[in-house]
Amino acid sequence: MTTLIPINTIRFIVLLLAQVILFNHVNFLGYINPYVYILFIAFYPVKSNRILFMLASFFIGVCVDMFLDSGGIHAASSVTIAYARPVILKFAFGVMYENQKIKFNALDLGSKLVYISLLVLIHHFVLFYLEIFSISKILFVLKKTLFSGIFTIFLSIIFTVIFSRRN
Repeated sequence: MTTLIPINTIRFIVLLLAQVILFNHVNFLGYINPYVYILFIAFYPVKSNRILFMLASFFIGVCVDMFLDSGGIHAASSVTIAYARPVILKFAFGVMYENQKIKFNALDLGSKLVYISLLVLIHHFVLFYLEIFSISKILFVLKKTLFSGIFTIFLSIIFTVIFSRRN
């Protein structure tokens, strides 16, 4: 437990800085933006304190909102996926989640892909819907969700493959 706090703090800072310095300036075709900071939420330890996890998710979303001047939509999206994460974990990993034996470094790529994809698509849908906030523009929201989601999933999988520790 004592080593988890510094590791998560470093992960928080690195992903926040990467998002703010690098990925906030990526904008393909006007609607494809990667949001890799959600990897902090995705790979936060499963057995941790839920309230602390929700606060950390809110805080990373608020930090991104402050740099983007986006009025809280990243915080709302981050808290949404943090709240939904147990259901997504159970869907993606089944018995391993129920037994609390998930080690993200030891999982196969297919399970990670399903898990990350669900988190990213839910996050992006909430984010873009709150950004546009119009039911008449739902097709545009879905288009932004799909294309930005695919790009974010691609980058997230690359990061998890590169930075995963082999046991």
